[in-house]
This record gives sequence, structure tokens and C-alpha cells, in this order.
Amino acid sequence: MRMLKSIALGAVLAASTVCSAKDLKVLTIGNSFAESAFRFLPSVVKSVPGCKIEMERANIGGCTLERHWKEHLKAEQDPQYKPYGWGKKKRSLREILSSEKWDVVTIQQGSHESWRPETYEPYAENLIRLVRELAPQAEIVIQETWAYRPDDGRLKSWKIGQTEMYDRLTKCYRDLAEKYQLRVIPTGTAVQLTRAKTPGDEKFKPCDPAQMKTFKWPDLPRQAGDVVGQAYWGKNRKTGEMQIWIDPSHLNRRGDYLQACLWFAALYGRKTSEIKFIPAMIGKSDAAFLQACAQEALDTFPQVKK
Repeated sequence: MRMLKSIALGAVLAASTVCSAKDLKVLTIGNSFAESAFRFLPSVVKSVPGCKIEMERANIGGCTLERHWKEHLKAEQDPQYKPYGWGKKKRSLREILSSEKWDVVTIQQGSHESWRPETYEPYAENLIRLVRELAPQAEIVIQETWAYRPDDGRLKSWKIGQTEMYDRLTKCYRDLAEKYQLRVIPTGTAVQLTRAKTPGDEKFKPCDPAQMKTFKWPDLPRQAGDVVGQAYWGKNRKTGEMQIWIDPSHLNRRGDYLQACLWFAALYGRKTSEIKFIPAMIGKSDAAFLQACAQEALDTFPQVKK
């Protein structure tokens, strides 16, 4: 209990300084759902006068809290084992955490386990303790991941719907935040808000499998109506033929922008309306919609009361 109180106190002290900072060093300990923040966040931050950001990653595709902790233990036992990065830049989690005076370190669960409360501990506690040891000046912030698009087959295999996945993962992240007195970047909530606010006739609807077979390159099924998911043509390595591949779990470019706007507002304590950067593939009115959804998610998400 004493250890948990010290962890929570460290979070409160760090949070009191980060919100007013305009030049941040941010480290993500996550997976592809954190990797997407790197696409537009630097440009978003740069577009707001006086704000700067330096970002680094300890991300592994599909990585859960459990795997992050086990990768750390393996690296501690074998100094030659460096699971993060690539080539000559590969490093251990200890090396990354000790390499800079990070202002913010984000953590999150692997999306496929995000809705299962039994998968979080003791790995979250172990990682939080490690960050507090190696980067005591940093505020640890939780990123709430999001629910998959309705056509993701895993939802059917889990016997849950998109809304149920969202409700369950949100409770898991809120409970984690409450336990360790940490702030949450409510990306999952922002994603769900865009879905709720999209007019009924514009909402995403999965393509009929029979119709999918009729598409010829470069035709694609309708993708509008969600910030998650995308379809693209690629070559099947076994057959050598082109086929449509569907990604129903990762953010598309609209989602990347939503995430970047939300992270900016959460980390800098500023309004999304201050953001001047709009990606080339996103229109002005849609950018305003995504900014507004990000701001509403941040304003309404029930953060831990310090």
C-alpha cells in the first residue's frame, strides 16, 4: 500500500508541472495504437506558436502490458537483448527511459486485451514502478485505446459488439487511472464520439461479402463514416494476385488527426481550436469536426480528482 501511495504522489507532482509546459519530451510505451500518434502530432504541435515536442517510442506491434514487462525482464537478464527499435538503434526499455529527462511517458494495454480487466495486473503496476524509478520527473499518462470497427471478426469471436468493447475497455482504463491516480488521454472516447455524431446515413456500413468479390482494381468498398479502418489493394504472396485487404482496427488518416488533436490538447492544456495544421487529405470542415470531437472527449471524460 505504501508503494502505491508513493506512485500516486509522483503522478500528482509530475502533473502539476507538465500541464503548463510548452516544450515537451514524450515517450510512448505501447504498440501500433500509440505509433499512430506520431503521424500528425509533431505537425499539430508545431502549428501552435510557442509549443514544441520531442517524441520517442518504445512500441512493439500488438504489444500488451504483460509483454512489455516480460521484454524488460528478458533484457535485464541478457544485456544483448534489445527489443525496441531497429538495426543499430535497438535498445532496452531501461536504456530508453534513462536516455532523456522525459516530461511524459504514456502507457496503454494491447487493444485485443483492453476490454479484459484481468490482463492489466500486475504488469501495469510493474511498469509504472519502473518508470518512476528511471524517469521520476515524468508524468505517466494512460492512453485509452478504442473499439474496433463493426466488421472486425474478432468482435464476433469474442461474442461482443463494438459498443460493449468500448464500454468494457473504458471501465478498465478508468479503474487503472483511479488505482494509480493517473490522467487519461481519452482517444477511445473521442473515436466513439465521432461515431455517435456522424449522421445516420453517413455512418460506416460493412460491405456485403458477396459484393466484395465483384470489385476490380482500383475499386474499393465504401470507407466513409468512421475514423477507424481502411481498405487497400495489395498482392497476395501465395497466389501473386492483387486483392483487397481490410484493416478494421487501426485509425485511418481522419483518426490519426483526431488522435493528434486530442493528444495536443491533453498534453499542453490548450484548446484544439488553436491548432492550425490540417493534413492535405482532410478538408477544413471535417478538421473542425474532428477537433471538436477531440475537445469534447477531453472535456467530458471523468478524470481522477486530485
